[in-house]
Amino acid sequence: MATSSSKDFELDVSDYIEEAFERCGLEVRTGYDLKTAKRSLNLMLADWANRGLNQWTINQTSITLATDITEYPAGTLTMTVGASGSFSVGETITGGSSSATAKITNLPSATSMAITIPSGTFTSGETLTGGTSGATTTLSAAVDLTDFKSTIDILSVVIRRDNTDFAADRLSRESYLNIPTKTTTGRPSQFFLDRNIEPILKIWPAPENSTDVIIFNRLMRMDDADTFTNNMEIPFRFYPCLAAGLAYYLAMKRAPNRIQVLKGIYEEEFERAMVEDRDRASFNITPNVTGTVIA
Repeated sequence: MATSSSKDFELDVSDYIEEAFERCGLEVRTGYDLKTAKRSLNLMLADWANRGLNQWTINQTSITLATDITEYPAGTLTMTVGASGSFSVGETITGGSSSATAKITNLPSATSMAITIPSGTFTSGETLTGGTSGATTTLSAAVDLTDFKSTIDILSVVIRRDNTDFAADRLSRESYLNIPTKTTTGRPSQFFLDRNIEPILKIWPAPENSTDVIIFNRLMRMDDADTFTNNMEIPFRFYPCLAAGLAYYLAMKRAPNRIQVLKGIYEEEFERAMVEDRDRASFNITPNVTGTVIA
């Protein structure tokens, strides 16, 4: 038996739109048809984020903590700079014209810096000076907030010290507010995620050094359906769910007589996807062999 030996089947945005229109008994005829369908697709992806249907967008991020700094971006704040001198992680950098300051949490390359949430606004083209090293460089572009703003939620946090990980407990907004002395220093053991448009990760106690690393699993926003030739950022097994969902969304606007049928198909596909999109762990049952009766 001959098989294709091919495993590269993908649909782009226009393919999903065409499929959805066909399920509604319609054809794509105008540019507005494409526009309204793409809008529905992006709204559906936002709903998927609310339902938690995006295990594949969980990203593990690490940030080197800075002494006494309790607030961090829930992601990576990156500055593109010119060839840098001998800056060091943990030191404070200051903008020459803006006077904005931030601490360096990582130096991923010779031309980029990861920083804490800045005090003030850095200006493209200004000189940055390291407070400890005295090194200087030029800020090539504005601080990149893309990764930072893509965080939906933080699922778990550990603090790594000397190659040992310590779990941190999550606090509610009220519990964090009621901590009487937020400047107490030590190894951080609790965190609160302030879920603003630019989410902020707040930790307590305040870090007592600049060598501990905070590591967290965060749920990330999926890429938008932007251009019609884009492929969607979903695993192969979720293709049917996305096609069924878009057909249902379009039916609400264009094919009201098919709403109930397409909604039923979508909910069935969504349920299958939800069952598949979950963490799996071994589950062991140890039998009672002592003869003791368990009431």
